[in-house]
Amino acid sequence: MTRIPLSALIGLALTGIYFFTAIFADLIAPYDVAEIVGGVWEPASSQFLLGTDGIGRDLLSRMIYGGQTTILVATAATLLSFVTGSLLGFTAAVMGGGVDQALSRGVDLIMAIPTLIFALIVLSVMPVSLPVLILVMGLLDATRVFRLSRAVAVDIAVMDYVEASRLRGEGRRWVIFHEILPNALSPLVAEMGLRFIFMVLFISTLSFLGLGVQPPLADWGGIVKENKDGIIYGVPAALAPAVAIATLAISVNLVADWILNRTTSLKGGRNG
Repeated sequence: MTRIPLSALIGLALTGIYFFTAIFADLIAPYDVAEIVGGVWEPASSQFLLGTDGIGRDLLSRMIYGGQTTILVATAATLLSFVTGSLLGFTAAVMGGGVDQALSRGVDLIMAIPTLIFALIVLSVMPVSLPVLILVMGLLDATRVFRLSRAVAVDIAVMDYVEASRLRGEGRRWVIFHEILPNALSPLVAEMGLRFIFMVLFISTLSFLGLGVQPPLADWGGIVKENKDGIIYGVPAALAPAVAIATLAISVNLVADWILNRTTSLKGGRNG
């Protein structure tokens, strides 16, 4: 049995806690997300474990519900970006020629515009809702996944076993899902962890700028925006979501690194 390293255990534990809290936020949060229960920026106490925010809402409850929204949006956008980007990248690598050129140049055109500016332009003319945020974030980030998946697939597509499957008469779908995808999982899994964290930072940035998650919903970027003025008076309410984002980023990266090392070593063992 393979022993899981301590760093991976810590990452799994922290990631599991965050996702468990996000899933069961309605049962864990002591107060409603928008319920005013105390004074402005009250300090931490037995009643309010993290204190209250700028209008008297329980900060712990806001953090729990904000984590639920942030993780939900980031997870959905990451899955959308990887499904879209990987399929298009593998298709471009397998088909080549004009299809590859058209897809690659289209992706280059989109990537020429900074992602945040592109998102702000799109969201400024569209109704901002969770489905719209997920769609915009996922499709914009799919360009990065396309570049990675295409680069990996191009190297795999020239391997002998892929050529043998073509000679057997297997179609492009078989080659993509049975030959290229299993051998491309290792770098894609590692990249998925990085893209998930990017999505967390992306949605938090959009909310801080006012074009992300809209009230009455909460997310970590919005909580920073709501309580940023408290820093001037020594109130740490805005720092809580920053700590949450940092620890989530570290834990997910620890898990992704462990999975990458494990899949790489297993692949090396099979090939040897």
